[in-house]
Amino acid sequence: MNENMVDKNTERRATFEAALNTQYFILQASRGNTVAESGSRATLYVMALSSTLVATGFVSQSHAVLGPFLAVVLPTLVVLGLFTIVRLVDTGVENLTCIRAMGRIRRYYAGLVPEASPFFDDHPGAGGSVLATTAVRRGRFVGLFTIASMVAVVNAVVGGTGITLLVAQLSRGFDQGLILPIAVGVLVGLSLVAAFLLYQSRRYAAVAST
Repeated sequence: MNENMVDKNTERRATFEAALNTQYFILQASRGNTVAESGSRATLYVMALSSTLVATGFVSQSHAVLGPFLAVVLPTLVVLGLFTIVRLVDTGVENLTCIRAMGRIRRYYAGLVPEASPFFDDHPGAGGSVLATTAVRRGRFVGLFTIASMVAVVNAVVGGTGITLLVAQLSRGFDQGLILPIAVGVLVGLSLVAAFLLYQSRRYAAVAST
């Protein structure tokens, strides 16, 4: 009777550990997919921006066409940037979620035998932090170094430039003064960056608190 129970427990444990192995590889593949998607989306946005700049260079030869062209292209770029930023934050959150789940599996393996800890446990100084396993130090400015932050800053520049041109157009051109259009554009750009950082911080904080 006892031998049968031992055999069943051993079989259940072996099945469980095999399932953990499968889950670990699934999580690792999911991480790879999130990183690949982030790179693809950022590249798509940068390519759209660079193509727009090249097209603007050609269109700028005609002042009658330049205004309507920018009025259509700049808002489109900003909207594309917003969609890209939201998805980049999503993939970042998904990546950290996978890292946390993988860390739990490693800690389980680290507790199987005493000598397993150096091979499976998190590196010293991780302190249970999800970001520490990616060699990222937690701090006030950690959110500035994500792919989403890069796109957000560039998109804020595009949005601020569009607002600057709009204000200049409404105030009858830059001949009437540069201070007001540039000030409004800078304010809008900084507001966009601040809104993004707040949004990203809340999304990542939700992952850290679970």
